[in-house]
Amino acid sequence: MASMSAGCGEPSGGADEGAAWYVKRTALFNRCNLSPWAIASQAFQANPQPIEIAWLRVEHQGFFDLLARLDDATERAQLFQHYVLTRFWAHEDREDWPDEGQRRRQSYLAVLRGWGIDSNGPSGAVLKGWAENRFGLRPIWHRTALSDHDAQEGYAAERMRGATTGVGMQLDLLYAFCQDELRRRHPDGGCLTLHRGSHDAEAYVVKAPDARGQLVEFNNVSSFTADPETAWEFGSRVWRVRVPLQKVVYFSGLLPDGPLQGESEHIVLGGDYLVEPLLC
Repeated sequence: MASMSAGCGEPSGGADEGAAWYVKRTALFNRCNLSPWAIASQAFQANPQPIEIAWLRVEHQGFFDLLARLDDATERAQLFQHYVLTRFWAHEDREDWPDEGQRRRQSYLAVLRGWGIDSNGPSGAVLKGWAENRFGLRPIWHRTALSDHDAQEGYAAERMRGATTGVGMQLDLLYAFCQDELRRRHPDGGCLTLHRGSHDAEAYVVKAPDARGQLVEFNNVSSFTADPETAWEFGSRVWRVRVPLQKVVYFSGLLPDGPLQGESEHIVLGGDYLVEPLLC
């Protein structure tokens, strides 16, 4: 289980300059209550704020009210699964519904499974595209650095190939459900201490050394683990990172029968983080 810390650290210097730099390279708008550069900043890591996707809880208020009345985590997870897999077919005649297996194969579950197999495949493109659209966070890597037109076209094509009807809204609900569960499990808030290993030097941006560590921009969606030993299996460079609860999209154990059960995996929104490099 990931360890907790009450605060996530002090902001590094030059926060205003960092915001100005980021806004030139990302979307001007997103679909949540905070700006893209606020979410991406290291100041957010130091002083996290709630992130709410616009209108989501209003549109699904009855569902969230029912979740709030359930004390058992397994029952909440089962309700979430049932709601997400049926909500988007509710306007159709029941006889026209695909069977449950097909609905699962076309759902957020398929995206999570695909991410676990290859985060640079079509499912990875879908998840990165969702984070870009909802939070305004820029993707910096998908198979290669997204620094030229050809690379961006390839990313966009994979994003379209992996998308299925309604999966964006399903990922919205997944994020909101994950946030509610984290608040239940960690009522005092704070950060999780997670670890990230990588072989690809272009998959992140090391911006500046700091007396307390390094300032690193991670891809707009990245996998972390609560287990430092597992992190070494994924790269020759490993960082320890204090991740605000508000930036966790999904974690191993959120859904009892859900994907990504091994490796203590956490799917985390990117941006700037003050990190601690680990030595072998």
